[in-house]
Amino acid sequence: MSEQSKSTKATKYSVGIDLGTTHCVLSYVDLSHIDSSHSDSSKSEQDFQQVLDIPQLSSLGVVEDKKQLPSFMYLPHEAEISEGSTSLPWTAKPDYLVGDIARNLGSKTPIRLVASAKSWLCHAGVNCKQPILPAEAPEEVARVSPFQATTAYLQHIKSAWQAKYPDSPLEQQDLIITVPASFDPAARELTIEAARSIGLNQALLLEEPQSAFYSWINNSEGDWREHVSVGDVILVVDIGGGTTDLSLIAVTEQEGNLELTRIAVGDHILLGGDNMDLALAYTVKAKMEKQTGKRLEAWQLQALTHACRDAKEKLFNDSAINNVPLVIPSRGSSLIGGSLRTELTRDELDSVLVEGFLPEVAISDRPISRPRSGLTHKGLPYAQDAGITRHLAAFLTKQHSATEELEHVNLPEQATFLHPTAVLFNGGVLKADILAKRLTKILNSWLIAEQAPEIRLLEGADLDLAVAKGAAYFGWVRQGNGVRIKGGTAACYYVGVESSMLAVPGMRPEIEALCLAPFGMEQGTKEELLENEFGLVIGEPVRFRFFASNTRREDKAGTRLDYWTDEELQELDEIEITLPEEGHKAGEVIPVHLSAAISDVGTLELHAVSQLDDHRWKIEFDVRAGDE
Repeated sequence: MSEQSKSTKATKYSVGIDLGTTHCVLSYVDLSHIDSSHSDSSKSEQDFQQVLDIPQLSSLGVVEDKKQLPSFMYLPHEAEISEGSTSLPWTAKPDYLVGDIARNLGSKTPIRLVASAKSWLCHAGVNCKQPILPAEAPEEVARVSPFQATTAYLQHIKSAWQAKYPDSPLEQQDLIITVPASFDPAARELTIEAARSIGLNQALLLEEPQSAFYSWINNSEGDWREHVSVGDVILVVDIGGGTTDLSLIAVTEQEGNLELTRIAVGDHILLGGDNMDLALAYTVKAKMEKQTGKRLEAWQLQALTHACRDAKEKLFNDSAINNVPLVIPSRGSSLIGGSLRTELTRDELDSVLVEGFLPEVAISDRPISRPRSGLTHKGLPYAQDAGITRHLAAFLTKQHSATEELEHVNLPEQATFLHPTAVLFNGGVLKADILAKRLTKILNSWLIAEQAPEIRLLEGADLDLAVAKGAAYFGWVRQGNGVRIKGGTAACYYVGVESSMLAVPGMRPEIEALCLAPFGMEQGTKEELLENEFGLVIGEPVRFRFFASNTRREDKAGTRLDYWTDEELQELDEIEITLPEEGHKAGEVIPVHLSAAISDVGTLELHAVSQLDDHRWKIEFDVRAGDE
């Protein structure tokens, strides 16, 4: 049997992995079943879709199967672990404690808990391969890098798959890994590198909001076209544990067939369920301190945050419960006079989360920005304004012209923001009915104020599992089945070019922004900027500045900008790199032109091509100019 035949036989499944900020999920579709039943209109693809039960430690010595793997890692003290207590079905001693046990142990000892590794991958100014997590841990606690943590979650998922399907190795299946639509090129490259480091070289990337929409299409059992029509603009609101992701998908027509095009994505907003848990913790902390007259220490606030998260989920999942008891550990052997016992009430939950995170605002309102302190602890660049509705108002206003080039989508002349006609919710936060209803009410208030129809809710999505399910379904779509969402790159990308000018005291050389990849550049395509020649420094450390824009749709590859506003272009992480000499002298300046490509896996690749001999230097996007 040929190698190609072996590969075809081995590729039985389309697998989707939601590598989430707070949970990971693997879903898969049996391609052979779908293909054999494609002619049976009574069956939909979802009949053959499953979610993997992931074995994981829930406590020392106890393994349970769960559909979600919590995206947490715990770095235990050696005295905490006894021989054999961390065994998993595929190994007697795993390299890291991840999943449910990490979250549970971390709630008691937060200084040893690694969380939000996914958000750190997109953090400016840090080297994601350096051991920096847990960020606030004391020196005696071992640390890992965001890249290591991400790889550990993927490794656990891969091992769980291999244990269930030993004859169908994961590295031989179609594999889609989801990322936020707003992930920058470096974060995308790091995600792919993490997959490749454990042998998953075939992995492709898919934006999470698109994946959620694919899941909705699949769940519609073939009649999704009955729920949307030409001219619709669908707003996808994904509020997960660590991020809020906003996207717009337009419904158009081509030769009588409906087409879907992702036309806009929002900024990378670090705002989600984690913020809500912390807000609840501060509310309960204030109540406890008022009742007891005792001040909670920082480590107790961390424990309280985890307790509030669990209490929040219980209250949202059971409307019959009005309060959940909370117990916060103390340094003593027992609770001090009951002062560390309290509760979270439904009234507190509703007032803090609804009014604090989804305030009723006007479409003209914008996220509040306050002056930053000159000194701050190293941490994630969380959104300064917790009002998700203000971020949404800014997004819809900023994307006012996103449909101008579409034939079948018309926006009224008097409109001050882009009018979505339908909304799809995703993310665990919006499982709470009170939050989903509040967000819908505010969207409708904006639309009604401009005499636009109220928004339609696209229902039927599984908010916890939709992203993984949609990714697996997308693998089937890639084979030429079903409808595919078009879109390409979610932003224009630019590189900073320093001008050659005489030295002027107190003035840095001016920077031009050269467009490398235009908005909507498709995977597998390339742009050669032959008319722009530059000098490339070889063999010495150099820095590259990069920018992105999700509004400048008219810029083409090679467009130069000598002026822009902060609204138009946002600066990404600098990249610091020493390019190999390759037969040249260190410090030599080589005349080059640039070549940009969107790879088949969905990452941005940039090469400097020598005008002398066509030698190519790759500018690696996973190398950040952060602290070593």
